[in-house]
Amino acid sequence: MKTIRALLPVVVLLAACSNPAGPSNAQSVGNGPVPDMPQPTRRAPADAASMKLSFSPVVKKAAPAVVNVASRRVVQRRVDPFWDFFMGGGGQGGSQVQGSLGSGAIVRADGVIITNHHNIDGMSDITVQLADRREFPATVLLDDPRADLAVLKIDTKGEKLPVMAIDDQDQMEVGDLVLALGNPFGVGQTVTNGIVSALARTDVGAANFGSYIQTDAAINPGNSGGPLVDMDGDLVGINTFIISRSGSSSGVGFAIPAAVVRQVVSAALGGGHSVVRPWLGVKGQPVTGDIAKSLGMSAPRGVLVAQVYPGSSADRAGLKEGDVILSIDGRAVNDEGGGAFAIGTHKVGDRVPMQIHRNDREQTLTVRAEAAPEVPARDERTLSGANPFNGATVVNLSPAVAQDLDVDPFVGRGVLVTKIGGGYAANIGLQPGDFIREVNGRAVNTVADLNAAAKLPTRNWVVTIERNGQRITARFSG
Repeated sequence: MKTIRALLPVVVLLAACSNPAGPSNAQSVGNGPVPDMPQPTRRAPADAASMKLSFSPVVKKAAPAVVNVASRRVVQRRVDPFWDFFMGGGGQGGSQVQGSLGSGAIVRADGVIITNHHNIDGMSDITVQLADRREFPATVLLDDPRADLAVLKIDTKGEKLPVMAIDDQDQMEVGDLVLALGNPFGVGQTVTNGIVSALARTDVGAANFGSYIQTDAAINPGNSGGPLVDMDGDLVGINTFIISRSGSSSGVGFAIPAAVVRQVVSAALGGGHSVVRPWLGVKGQPVTGDIAKSLGMSAPRGVLVAQVYPGSSADRAGLKEGDVILSIDGRAVNDEGGGAFAIGTHKVGDRVPMQIHRNDREQTLTVRAEAAPEVPARDERTLSGANPFNGATVVNLSPAVAQDLDVDPFVGRGVLVTKIGGGYAANIGLQPGDFIREVNGRAVNTVADLNAAAKLPTRNWVVTIERNGQRITARFSG
């Protein structure tokens, strides 16, 4: 306990390093690029008076733009046959209201709000409560499950709301002070403080696109979608999940960085219904100590390229199998996720420098940021009729579809099962993620091929699927 008491003044002491009334490096939504800003000066407090400083000025600036996001939907409860038999029926039917409670931040004065996708996923009614307790119904401008972000809009009738600026200048450092704002457990707006524990965490989280800020600022259920702010009171991240054995904060929380937030908000304000992110087209593995030694590298860093997708931006830039990607646009890359994030936060059309290690020396390639190609065309449809695929939703696999569904695009082209809605497909055991490769001896390369095969006048079927890299052939009749 003495150790804890000794550390508490140090935490308060560090608050003196901030200058909440000083200039901010953030850009308001919709502004163009700004010139490089000078790096902030970091220093320890000089005297005992500094220890009495407070986070209050930061909170007063940020809190008015923090909102609560409540959503709900009505679902039909299934009837339990066991209950019906013993209780005379009618015991478990009817409807049930399911709800979700989270947080958000106002990023434009006319009522544009950023929150988490998982706060509103599948919900029909969304209500936003402002800091002054007024409530507004909200509509979804853009939902981005891949980054776990959603952009909402409320009708303010012309009233200008407090706004939180987005600071995506990438100047965060491990050890910087941050505050987490939100509505944990529905108790009301709450502020917690901590530091940036780590940056560029790519091997955590449920979303398949991210390079998270890790923080020890307390984040609990209900904080999701709320802002992580710096000592200027600007948004540097959106709190999204924690790692905990108890379900409550254990000091290991994660926030989506402001660069991704701005990308999603900009897409929504531009009228888009989805975010188009550049795709590198590379499959690789982290460089281990043994790999680094075999390549003559002084230390294990980067990603060893195992495959390059033909025709991808990486392919056209000249990247080859056996190369090691060290950085993209100056950002160190140590796994596939880091590479995807580094290129994915750029705009389509940007020319991006990529540093690689090849033949015992380092060199720089220039990659043109391009969207993942949708070749062949998606052609998503749900099959019907008297065939084994009745009730299955299938799609042609392309890099764009693979990116959307978090599927490996290097498994080869073909017809991918994305959903099973019942019917014969459920009865024979088809599962989402299966590839349908052959039907009655005929190769299936596209959804059109499968649809034609499914319409053949036969009662006997021989179907070959690929599941987790293994081919399975089964016979059906009827």
